[in-house]
Order: sequence, then structure tokens, then C-alpha cells
Amino acid sequence: MSEVVLQNGDVIVRALGSLRRLTLNRPQALNAITLDMVATMTARLRDWAEDPAVGAVLIDGAGERGLCAGGDIRALYDAAKSGDPLPARFWANEYKLDVLIARYRKPVIAVMDGLVMGGGVGLSAHAAYRVVTERSAIAMPEVGIGYFPDVGVSFLLARAPWELGTYVALTGSRLNEQDAVLCGLANSPVPAWRLDEISAVLADCRDHKGAWAALRTLQASPSRGQLLKARDWIERCFGHETVEEIVEALSSCRADGAADALDAMRKASPTSLKITLRNLREAAAFERVEQCFRQDYRISLACAAGHDFIEGIRAAIVDKDRKPAWRPDRLEDVTPQIVERHFKSVGELELNFEN
Repeated sequence: MSEVVLQNGDVIVRALGSLRRLTLNRPQALNAITLDMVATMTARLRDWAEDPAVGAVLIDGAGERGLCAGGDIRALYDAAKSGDPLPARFWANEYKLDVLIARYRKPVIAVMDGLVMGGGVGLSAHAAYRVVTERSAIAMPEVGIGYFPDVGVSFLLARAPWELGTYVALTGSRLNEQDAVLCGLANSPVPAWRLDEISAVLADCRDHKGAWAALRTLQASPSRGQLLKARDWIERCFGHETVEEIVEALSSCRADGAADALDAMRKASPTSLKITLRNLREAAAFERVEQCFRQDYRISLACAAGHDFIEGIRAAIVDKDRKPAWRPDRLEDVTPQIVERHFKSVGELELNFEN
């Protein structure tokens, strides 16, 4: 059985038996996703949903460095500075694609090998089968660029045990394969040397039972992570209801890792920290992932219209001085009114999803 290439470009589309494969193909940009890539993936997934010849869908990334480093934030930065509506269009379409993956009736298998951040987490962590390897490095570091962990990840992180999700969201810490499984972002640890076998074992897959059975033939015990042994101090420090209380708890904690967590939070946007914590706490009560995406869209639009998002990207990837001037620059100056502004309805722009 030979693989057939159906489409080349920034998304390579291939077929092998009943398997369809979407490969993000911008390795020089760590496969950062663009609006056109979102449109291609959405169209293909919709076409395949009712196609009886299609049994399962595989999502992976080209190159050796990772699945996807996130959205093309330089393009979002340029658009936000000029008042171009690209950010709103990108997030709306990206979020709808993520929900399509989350609700897809056929098996979707995402390979989270190498670096997976931001939008890459959105494309993969909501799939039914999320493959991680010993090379996986998964993170949501958005608070460091004046943004917040979006793409519906709050729905997953809010349900992680021992406040691990709160820790991950507020510090941007990278997770290895065991940590990702523990936080609910992955469920299928596979050795990197066996990744080339995935397409073949899925080629005749017709349903979820078959997909799970096929992946189990490749699975192995994941490498040991860091979070399990840190769970006690993480739960103790990150179980508070305000960022100020979390910072205070970390300041007096002598456990290994607490100082690094505190340092990461002190470098982050104070506004981002507060909206992230509120988003997480509210997500814990949501019954459907769509509720998280709808709220994420409100927050994203407010971030794009504010100061810290543009400033954070400038400092990280434009001027690369790593010295963002946050506004406000102290937690105590981020008022409830500032936080509330990010959660208000956006009226006609509210994001709605098809059943």
C-alpha cells in the first residue's frame, strides 16, 4: 500500500488506505499556523467527515523540531498594530477548527512530537488520541507575551489534578510526555523511533476501537516527568483564588522549583496572570469545551485591543530585548475593572459554533 499526496503547500494532505493525513509544512517557522492553513485543514476535515472511504485522520508536523510552535504571532502583531481585523478572523477560524477536531466523530490522532505550543496545543490536545514522545516539549507560555493560554486549553488544565494546570498556565512551564499525560493534554506515549510506523498501523482503521488498538501496539511507558514529585507544593501554592496569594505562597515556599515558578510569574504580564487565573477558575465549571472557546475569543479580542499583547510580542520576537514594559506593571494595579473588561460580551462578534 502506497501513500498518495493529495495536496502540497503549507499543509501537505495525504492518503494511505482509509487514513487521511494533514502535515503542517512550515518547518522553517516551526510550523506556525496561518489563516490559510486553518482554512485548508477545516475544509478537508469537513469533506472527510461524511466520506465513507475515510476511517481516521492523522495530524503531524514537518521537520524535526516539533508539531507546531503556535500561531503566526508576528502576523498578528503587525495586524494588531495597524488595526487590521486579521487577529479577530484568525482566532475565530482557529477556534472553530479546534472545536471541529474536538467533536469529530471519526478518530483524530495528533502527533505531539518535539515542540508544541499555543495554537499547536489547540490543534492536538483536543484530538481523541494525542501521541507524545520522549522529545515532546509542550507549553502554553502566553502570559510571557501579554496574552493568555487560549485555544480552549483552560477546559483541560482546569481539570488537571493537584492544581497542576494552574501552575502550567501561570508559569508557562514546558511539559514532557509524562507531565502532558498527567495534565490531560496527551494520552498515548510512543517512542520517537516508532513514529514512522503510525501511518501504517492506522491505514486500515475504521473506528475509535480500531484506532486505540493500533496505537497500543506502539505505546511504551513514558519517561519520568517533574510534576508528579512536585505536586504537594504546587497544590499548596497554586490552590489560592488570587494571583497575589499565589505569589505570596511561592515567596515563602522552599521547595525545589518554587523559586523558578515565582521568577517566571514576576516576568509575566500582571494583567495576563489575572485574566488567566480567572479564566481557569471559570472553566472548571463549564460543561462543554465550546464555552471555553467562546470566552477565549472575548479575552483575545480585548488583548488585541490592549497594550500588553503588542508590547509582549515586540519584546519577544520583534526587538528581542526581552524587556517588556507592562501596563500596569504591578499586580496590585491590575484592578477588577481591567480584568472584567476582558470577559465582557462582544455583542455581534460573539463566537458561535455549529452543532
